[in-house]
Amino acid sequence: MHNPDHFETLTIDGCSLTLRDFIEVARYNKKVRVAPTAIELMARSRRVVEDIVKSGKPAYGINTGFGDFSRVSVSREDASTLQNNLILSHCTGMGDPYPQEVVRGMMLLRANALCSGYSGIRPEIVCTLIDMLNQGVHPNVPQKGSLGASGDLAPLSHLALVLLGKGEALFDDQLLTGDQAMLKAGLPTYTLLAKEGLALINGTQAMCSCGALVLHDALHAAKLADIVASMSIEALRGLTSAFEERVQAVRPQKGQKLVAKNLLKLCEDSKILDMSCRLRVQDAYTLRCIPQVHGAVRVALSHVQDIVQDELNAVTDNPLIFAEDGAVISGGNFHGEPLAMAFDYLGIAAAELASISERRIERMVNPQLSGLPAFLVKNGGLNSGMMIVQYAAASMVSENKIYAHPASVDSIPSSANQEDHVSMGTTAARKARLIIENTLSVLALELMCACQGLDLIDEEASPIHRTIHSYVREFVDYYDIDREIRLDINQMNKIIRSDELLRMTKKILPDFE
Repeated sequence: MHNPDHFETLTIDGCSLTLRDFIEVARYNKKVRVAPTAIELMARSRRVVEDIVKSGKPAYGINTGFGDFSRVSVSREDASTLQNNLILSHCTGMGDPYPQEVVRGMMLLRANALCSGYSGIRPEIVCTLIDMLNQGVHPNVPQKGSLGASGDLAPLSHLALVLLGKGEALFDDQLLTGDQAMLKAGLPTYTLLAKEGLALINGTQAMCSCGALVLHDALHAAKLADIVASMSIEALRGLTSAFEERVQAVRPQKGQKLVAKNLLKLCEDSKILDMSCRLRVQDAYTLRCIPQVHGAVRVALSHVQDIVQDELNAVTDNPLIFAEDGAVISGGNFHGEPLAMAFDYLGIAAAELASISERRIERMVNPQLSGLPAFLVKNGGLNSGMMIVQYAAASMVSENKIYAHPASVDSIPSSANQEDHVSMGTTAARKARLIIENTLSVLALELMCACQGLDLIDEEASPIHRTIHSYVREFVDYYDIDREIRLDINQMNKIIRSDELLRMTKKILPDFE
């Protein structure tokens, strides 16, 4: 997935975008084009808007103001000014800018939604948005300022500014004014016509882009968590009896069954675990209940994936233009509640992966629980070993507890109470991003401790664990005396965020899921 030169150009049509497509474009710069059928659909709905402007028939956002100003009529002559003013007045975002991949995702998702032909925008504006994506003109979009209804108005306005030759954009690693960036890229800028401002900013694309990238990373983390946990099981000489199929069969939870199967495969042929049954009759929950906890995370992520997949091809504009009969209907598709709840759930699930991981780290560094040298170093006292590794993990887990408080339960009315219930979905997505970053880092620390623990055991680990251990040791040496441990942690974070561990595991265990 990492080499964009190997990608075929993605054709967007408003109805067939997948999560994989999204990731390849947003993160790995896959090229995009607009389907000819989508251009025709957009042209049809544009003609409806033009007819409404000519006729003077009242239609929200075309010849009326917005929000509480919907009662104010706008003349035919001012229809264009209305749309440009909308973008200028709504770019109220603050804080650090979104990462480039999130902005790219926003651009792709907004264009894809417009391709469905229910928004009344000129096709050439959408094609220019895709040209910006392909040529690397990335609008500077602040992260804060969206209520998640009426969609992501503020962040999408910052994105739309560049199409007007305003705002700021990164191009060739330079932060330029919008007009400079578009000029250097050889792209046109626009004066918006009737309905086009609303078409560009009324939607859920900021929260969906941010959340979809988090979802991808969380799916990655959930699989890694099984691998890392299974190595901790060996380092702690755990029991695998709790993972037997008949145990899962009497509680038919799909996620639990999947994880238990993974753990048995990962621990298969372990000489270390052959001896475990002589040590105790059961393990602590952080080992014994891995299928139940990791499995619940898998189910949560599967649910979120269903929601996100639907949203990738959703039309979230308002009003909607139905070209078949010329209807203009004000609805609520911009409301981010489905995503807000899903991303809160995602954040909670990811936080639990980190929580149970940190407890396994504690068991490995604590000699009263592990049977290993204190803090996983032989000459303790003179050396602190992995003592503060657990501190760092505990700090991130504690931080996750704060971020996991749901954003979707909050709402502050806006627009003179016309928009009197909002989703806070963008906040939910942004929090989930912080949680998954912490979670991946905690898993990196657990993997480092597990590899160290295996080095302190004489018996042989399972084949897959030996392979992973050898790979880790190419980058991070055995910790025999105290050294600048931050360098090891940096390397472990790179390892855990790459695809290599999953690739190795799938190669040896093709049925690992």
